[in-house]
Amino acid sequence: MHRIIAIGPDLSPKSSESWDHGASVVAWEENRQGGRMTSQTQLVVALVCVLSVGLAGCGAPPAERGLSADLIFVGSNIVTMDPDQPTVDGVAVRGETIIAVGEIDGVMALEGPSTRVVELAENALLPGFIDAHGHFMGVGRGLDTLSLHSPPVGDVTTIDELVAKIRTWINEQEIPPGEAVMGRGYDDSLLAERRHPTTADLDRASTDHPIILTHVSGHLSAVNTAALAASDITADTIDPPGGHIRRLAGSREPNGVLEETASRLIRVDRGAPPTAEETDTLIRRSIDVYLSYGTTTIQDGGTGGRFVETLHAAADREPFKADVAAYIRTGSLEEIEALEYEPDYRNGARVAGVKLMLDGSPQGRTAWVTVPYEEGPPGASADYVAYGTMEPADYKAQAEALIRGGVPFLAHANGDAAMDLMLDGVDEALDSMDEVPDHRSVIIHAQLMRADQLDRAAALNVVPSFFSAHAFFWGDWHRRSFGEERGNNISPIRWAIDRGVDFTVHNDAPIVPPHIMRLVSITVNRATRSGHVLGPHQRATVEEALHAVTLGAAYQYFEDDRKGSITVGKQADLVVLEANPLTTDPADLEHIEVVETFSRGLSVYRR
Repeated sequence: MHRIIAIGPDLSPKSSESWDHGASVVAWEENRQGGRMTSQTQLVVALVCVLSVGLAGCGAPPAERGLSADLIFVGSNIVTMDPDQPTVDGVAVRGETIIAVGEIDGVMALEGPSTRVVELAENALLPGFIDAHGHFMGVGRGLDTLSLHSPPVGDVTTIDELVAKIRTWINEQEIPPGEAVMGRGYDDSLLAERRHPTTADLDRASTDHPIILTHVSGHLSAVNTAALAASDITADTIDPPGGHIRRLAGSREPNGVLEETASRLIRVDRGAPPTAEETDTLIRRSIDVYLSYGTTTIQDGGTGGRFVETLHAAADREPFKADVAAYIRTGSLEEIEALEYEPDYRNGARVAGVKLMLDGSPQGRTAWVTVPYEEGPPGASADYVAYGTMEPADYKAQAEALIRGGVPFLAHANGDAAMDLMLDGVDEALDSMDEVPDHRSVIIHAQLMRADQLDRAAALNVVPSFFSAHAFFWGDWHRRSFGEERGNNISPIRWAIDRGVDFTVHNDAPIVPPHIMRLVSITVNRATRSGHVLGPHQRATVEEALHAVTLGAAYQYFEDDRKGSITVGKQADLVVLEANPLTTDPADLEHIEVVETFSRGLSVYRR
């Protein structure tokens, strides 16, 4: 007797021993298609008829009827992430869809002459990973950009090394005088000097080129004198709303470090914009990097409306190998009203919602908090709490408009003061409505989230997406910035789990590489660079961490009905790992490599 999982009327998995398979599939699909049964449905119905117990007269086996699977996976390390069927021995795929999940004999009945059968052996099969937050184009750009990252991403450990690397880049790239030099990824918390490079430092690299460096957080810039002069940033330039120009001690002269919106004051010639062909190539290169890490749904978290047009045009020319969900940065209610939200992908691209910015970054010491920093930026007063980057009234008006309009939104909030504002906006919006919608508004990063804020998130159905990679990359720095209690409770995942809060985790690439298994490892182990375990009481189990990058992330995207688990009827987004994370020593999780990635049933990356 074969046990196989098939589609129920609510698209949930049902046991073949407990329901009328064919009738349920037909009823569900006809309801979804407005009375039309698709060829995919006919296939599933036929398979159900053949493989079910107690149904007679359905005809020959499916392989003989031309209904064989395109792909079959068999092995003892299939991790479905489906709570109703967590582990199975076989999975079958036809086209873009998972058509069977169950025991080997039942699934192998779908083998035909052209079926590719993947014997997993020690390898593991999981749902394709879902990027809960990131900026995918930055990943592709980073392949050709001057990298000033510190280990383990790069090799810069001192300001002298940073200066030397800029000089070498100018010479190797033969950049003519007057043309801007762009670099990214420097990290003051990891440089031996424990400070940002200033104009005095960067002028040693060149006085003939405007130099603009982006901090690893993406929230600050460091520039040389030529860049300040080209941008007309002087002692008389006032701080813009939501930003700050750092000054030389005892003076109003800029020292070259620009926080948050002050970076927008930079006005230099950055060369000709890329052509449509160059942009198309960059999009696909970026997608390929994510696929190499097993990620099949990718986020463009905070893009412009014009780039969405470019993204759709590229996807329409040639469908993307993975799904890209774009969240647009808006500046007004008028822009929100004009937004065209797209619940479905078109050739692998869709507008998934809106991105709002409420504060800065904890590693840049610009996260907006309610209790002063233990150690703030240079020259900060003892009561320094940073600042918000969006007017509270504007945020609340936009949050209400988005929730009323059924448009999902992400709110960047690292500090607890920013999260108070985020939650207040959602609370006030819902309180003004007669019926509470399923909005799933997201707090992006949620680094310094308090326990009482998680209680509110549970009540309001707000989804925190924790930047849990911080525990390794900046955990030691946060203990200095915020003290032991707050520092050790960065990314409070266990508090979220204890309260039944839906949550996700992310890398925020290119801030750190889009390495999902490293992210899972950090979420589970919470070891810092120094080896300190950052709040062991906030650790997740391996299964909980995997849920956050699969089914949990699909829920955040409103895509849990079609992604996030290996379940019949869902999109065949799958990743083959060289070992089963559930049976691997947690200390070795980050070293599990991706063997092959499948997106919509097609192999799109192979090691």
